[in-house]
Amino acid sequence: MSDPLLCWRDQFPILQDSCYLVSHSLGAMPRAAAARVQDYADVWSRRGVRAWAEGWWRLPLEAGDRIARIIGAAPGSVAMHPNVSLAQALVLSCFDLSRRRNKIVYDELNFPSVMYVYQAHRALGARLQVVKSDDGITVPLERLLEAIDEETLLVPISHVIFKSGFVQDLAAITRRAHAVGALVVADLYQSAGNVPVDVTAWGVDFAVGGSVKWLCGGPGAGYLYVAPRLREGLEPRLTGWAAHARPFAFEEEHAYAGDAARFLHGTPAVPALYAAAAGAEIVASIGVPAIRAKSKRQVALLLELAQERGFAPRVPARAEERGGFAILELPHGEAVTRELLRREVLVDHRPGAGIRISPHFYTTDEEIRHALDEARAILDSGAWRGQAAGSVGF
Repeated sequence: MSDPLLCWRDQFPILQDSCYLVSHSLGAMPRAAAARVQDYADVWSRRGVRAWAEGWWRLPLEAGDRIARIIGAAPGSVAMHPNVSLAQALVLSCFDLSRRRNKIVYDELNFPSVMYVYQAHRALGARLQVVKSDDGITVPLERLLEAIDEETLLVPISHVIFKSGFVQDLAAITRRAHAVGALVVADLYQSAGNVPVDVTAWGVDFAVGGSVKWLCGGPGAGYLYVAPRLREGLEPRLTGWAAHARPFAFEEEHAYAGDAARFLHGTPAVPALYAAAAGAEIVASIGVPAIRAKSKRQVALLLELAQERGFAPRVPARAEERGGFAILELPHGEAVTRELLRREVLVDHRPGAGIRISPHFYTTDEEIRHALDEARAILDSGAWRGQAAGSVGF
């Protein structure tokens, strides 16, 4: 089958030596990312402190606009942060948790780091309601909607669940939340860049994510979207001089910036924002719809080939409900994963789920076959026995 997206393969050096099927965890580095990091070093070397006024200070918002184009957000509505935990905490800091409307609703398949942030706020009054999954793969939509009531403040929800790839109905969740006066914090980490996202059309209030995975941008470049209609009414307590209307006036009293900078805090992670630019530009150039079409085809192929080799999938049944990766339940999954990594077949393993495998726009069908053949050979030969216990992947 002709695959026009494979023309991008030569932009990713690691593909020359590895079967890279772990973009759900860390996207392959674009060749241009190294040049962007060198640009940062050159600017620092040549311009020194002048670089702040010549672009560095506005970089979190300019980089945010690059993300905005991918997630369907308005220009000027996305600000960059080092990670999602910090972005979630910043959202929480906008609200008084001592009031009656202080319930936080999310599902038990939420990403643990996100849950930790909300759990830590119980000391300030947050009441948590965790919606159960029946199968560890999906979350019943009606059960989630029923949990969102007039006392709900925030619904921090993953668009695509990290343990199963299940795609949740953000539009329906947002409609229910708004009907009872609650707000939605959409975690787009496992979708943006692979599954089409439109925060404006869905009416999402906040969205968080990062460049690490499908956007091929590396660590340290997370983001926070705040719907423009909410901006002026929010004053985050987690703040800093980058959020000040006049940061270089060094005033003693805080005055929030009028634009998305009001949701910044301290000095931005400038090198990470340079590095992240190349991947986001490639994704935008290809277009997420084209990436999604290929992803759905290749995930279906992956599942078909896996079943032929005796591997049990742990994924949603319908293609429309699956994100960009598949989870396979194999005997001795952690040890098999370690042996795959040793053989330059890059995947990862998650406890209670299985081996996660993700094609991306630069993946060939043959790489999928090769990975599954290697997994089968490792099991049949007993090569997994030589692998010591321990965590695999990140």
